[in-house]
Amino acid sequence: MSSTELPGAPAVAAAAAPTVGAVRVAEGERLRSVALPGLTLAIRSRPAGREGLPPALFVHGLGGSSQNWSALMPLLADVVAPGAVDLPGFGDSPPPDDGNYSVTGHARAVIRLLDAGGRGPVHLFGNSLGGAVATRVAAVRPDLVRTLTLVSPALPEWRVQRPAVPTGLLAVPGVASLFARLTKDWTAEQRTRGVMALCYGDPARVSDEGFRNAVAEMERRLELPYFWDAMARSARGIVDAYTLGGQHGLWRQAERVLAPTQLVYGGRDQLVSYRMARRASAAFRDARLLTLPDAGHVAMMEYPETVAQAFRELLDDCGGS
Repeated sequence: MSSTELPGAPAVAAAAAPTVGAVRVAEGERLRSVALPGLTLAIRSRPAGREGLPPALFVHGLGGSSQNWSALMPLLADVVAPGAVDLPGFGDSPPPDDGNYSVTGHARAVIRLLDAGGRGPVHLFGNSLGGAVATRVAAVRPDLVRTLTLVSPALPEWRVQRPAVPTGLLAVPGVASLFARLTKDWTAEQRTRGVMALCYGDPARVSDEGFRNAVAEMERRLELPYFWDAMARSARGIVDAYTLGGQHGLWRQAERVLAPTQLVYGGRDQLVSYRMARRASAAFRDARLLTLPDAGHVAMMEYPETVAQAFRELLDDCGGS
């Protein structure tokens, strides 16, 4: 494994993409790249409050990045050593060499990162697609996971909510490129407002600075030649994972998770149904459930203090480690 510091402007993916705007790095954060065979992953981290704290890894959802955890990580830096990964093809991570954007492919990337780090089991967090990925990691490699915290995990639903249908349609071959052509005149601001309306319970909670940063990140992403491909293939990966049965099904894997699990569901989530909270709390054998009636799909961004407190209580239940 090799690691290279990124002092603000991304160095990874130089061969895979033209020069684009710099990835935002908030005060106190550090961005570095980890090179693995056939794979390069960008990691966003913050200094731990003291030496010897157990590591935590945060995994974002479809279309997101490690920045999705920037509000939560500083609230936990006194109890864990926080790091957030950009999944292959997202954030500052270039596409994987093998083009595998399936849930299993993303899970393998996380597993390879953890194995290469050699730091022992982590407190694993996942949101949406990242929740499905984290569930699979915890099920197949229990030795790598101390605790599991899932925010609106993308676990199979028989009756998908209507606002989630367009995301699912991205999985259909040709739809992503068609959508890109149809929306080519949309501004980054218009796109950002649409994403926030879909993902937040109350978009008005986003500060002016937060909105400006989100618009800048949207502009950067749209410059990447592989943006729509990564979105489409990852969406297809979610749909494929929803149709898998037997021991590879995500609900079956949820039942196999041994790690103490904290579940977080939002009452205004338009992408993952609030009604799935009860099924999830029954599926994971050692689960705690936090429901936030006013939260949307990204509770760790809307209510980071509440999510942080839930994790602290999970830690207390596990003896503080």
